[in-house]
Amino acid sequence: MARENKAKTSPMVLVVAMVAALSGLLFGFDTGVISGALLFLKKDFQLTAWGQESLVSAVLVGCILGVAASGKLCDRLGRRRVLMGCAAVFLVGSATTALANSLAFLTWGRLVVGVGIGVASFAAPLYISEIAPAKVRGALVSLNQLMITIGIVVSYLTDDLFAGLDQGWRYMFLMGAIPALILGGGMLFLPASPRWLVFRGEEEKAREVLARLNPDKAAEKELEAIKQTAHNQPGGTWSELGEPWVRPALLVGVGIMFVQQATGINTVIYYAPTIFQMAGFASDTAAITATLGVGLVNVLFTVVSIRLIDRVGRKPLLSWGLICMVISLFALGGAFWLAKILGPSLRWIAVASLFIYIAGFAVSLGPVAWLLITEIYPLKIRGLAMSLATLSNWVFNLAIAMSFLTITETLGKAQTFWLYALVGLGGWFFCRMLVPETKGSSLEVIEANLRAGKPPRDMGEPLP
Repeated sequence: MARENKAKTSPMVLVVAMVAALSGLLFGFDTGVISGALLFLKKDFQLTAWGQESLVSAVLVGCILGVAASGKLCDRLGRRRVLMGCAAVFLVGSATTALANSLAFLTWGRLVVGVGIGVASFAAPLYISEIAPAKVRGALVSLNQLMITIGIVVSYLTDDLFAGLDQGWRYMFLMGAIPALILGGGMLFLPASPRWLVFRGEEEKAREVLARLNPDKAAEKELEAIKQTAHNQPGGTWSELGEPWVRPALLVGVGIMFVQQATGINTVIYYAPTIFQMAGFASDTAAITATLGVGLVNVLFTVVSIRLIDRVGRKPLLSWGLICMVISLFALGGAFWLAKILGPSLRWIAVASLFIYIAGFAVSLGPVAWLLITEIYPLKIRGLAMSLATLSNWVFNLAIAMSFLTITETLGKAQTFWLYALVGLGGWFFCRMLVPETKGSSLEVIEANLRAGKPPRDMGEPLP
């Protein structure tokens, strides 16, 4: 974040973003905790490869269910109330998985957690983007992604902490209740989104919120810009997503989510210890400890992205990040291929490639994909369009997670990572040709360009 932008950002805006981003920490924790727990669950419950994929995928099914309802919920109840509900869902899911005494009960608990993750992955970026000033919107929305990466690291540390205990996986799951309680309590004191309030016709409340968020700015001027966009816009319907002027934004949103997932990121998050064992780290403890490095690299380079995203822009980060990902995936596949001949001595090449891959993702597709879908959709259908893009993300996530172990057993480890690399190469061309640069553009300017029929890549240009 640029220094001048920091000076202009009120403390209240930062507090709102940080508390809302706790849902990102829960997202990351409950996504990552299964990676270490799985090493012990597959022994306690005698899980096959298909059983492991099913347990991981229970969360993803829950995510899909949560996202499917999140658009309407956010438009009807408001972003803030929905995030409060997410905290309660996370709490119930954590308790259920920790107390599970059968695979069915455990799977049900993970499904509940998935509902919370799905709704949070939609509601938190939307809420933060509608609170944040345009010049720092990228950094503040990316704060949610940073908290996701921190949540993943916390989950790995938790796995490492309880790995030596009998049925330590119960404590691993239960730890998710702590941030859920903090999120629920914190959201009680935060304001509603001013754009949602205007959309609901509550302009006086919106004025009060804007004055509270930006005391040094002209709240009335910002309110008028929001009102102009929202004027004569009744609640959007699913059929309106098919209107010709909306389709380019839908293509960009769903496309960027496909690239994010189909380059294999969550196979690394879900199966990181398993991948390290494939690379020659024999013991469960060694694999979990090595996985901590993945989480730390993810956090570090997400911080780098936050520092650059409102300076350099979205597209340069996507371009260079994808190049790093593609090269490292080819190298990772090569390490596994040569390991057949040279043995486990190449495991450090696999580890280095994995870390470079994570770094590339963390500065690009990780934060930028979630940011873009909060920026490119018109207010009238923002909830529904974001819901569709987020839903597509979790559908792609489910497909990749369900197929990873099966594909590696069928095609081989090397070929699996090479396949992800080819997808990343296609994603690079997609981002170059279609993704807009939205740095510094207000949500209202982006919508005006979309309505004017500008090509997707030009949606972020200043108005004439």
